[in-house]
Amino acid sequence: MATRRFSIEADGGSRGNPGPAGYGATGAGTASTGSSGVGWGAAADLGTPSTFVLLRHGETALTPEKRFSGSGGSDPELSGRGRAQAEQAAEALAARGDIQAVVSSPLLRCRQTAQAVADRLGLDVAIDEGLRETDFGAFEGLTFAEAKQRHAAELDAWLASADTAPPGGESFTTVGHRVAAARDRLLAHHPGRTILLVSHVTPIKTLVQLALGAPPESLFRMELSAAALCTVQYYTDGNASLRTFNNTSHLH
Repeated sequence: MATRRFSIEADGGSRGNPGPAGYGATGAGTASTGSSGVGWGAAADLGTPSTFVLLRHGETALTPEKRFSGSGGSDPELSGRGRAQAEQAAEALAARGDIQAVVSSPLLRCRQTAQAVADRLGLDVAIDEGLRETDFGAFEGLTFAEAKQRHAAELDAWLASADTAPPGGESFTTVGHRVAAARDRLLAHHPGRTILLVSHVTPIKTLVQLALGAPPESLFRMELSAAALCTVQYYTDGNASLRTFNNTSHLH
């Protein structure tokens, strides 16, 4: 199916995701959560919730090396393993039988993953710029150890404050606001529907953090594997409920 523009994307690591990718979006807590508390999961009187099925893209050549791979450097394609992961995710999502739309980050690894699913479901792929990964600036393409060796002061400052961007890059606070805006835009466009969002470590962790109303530090404690699935539901009263996180049962 064709890829179209919807709107109006480096996977790195952390204490939760080894390597630079998991340090994502500690500033997201400064963005509006759009949630007044815990969505207890019943809420039958609130009507059909909107459901985001969140899929991290499959592996690229940089993923197993745990290199900063964001939106400001190269735009790597899926590796052979990554393509297989995308097909496995597509099979699992087809078995769900409820995906009504597919929305992707504009970066190639996500578009390829999203297309594998969309082809299986007979859907188009929409692109939302808000789902792209953090721009890691001078850290792009480096391992955490290499970034520490070459940009020690800048790396320490970046890790210490969500408002600090890597040289030439993007702060986590900025990413948090961008992702929250994309969430609100997509909820408004797909009320009561189940949609697949294909994105990266930072945006997906940010959506989970915002749904839980958790502190920014929670992002350091989340493990998100390549081609993993998460599910968040949003209710009309503004509450959100995390249903699944880092599900890799479809991978083999």
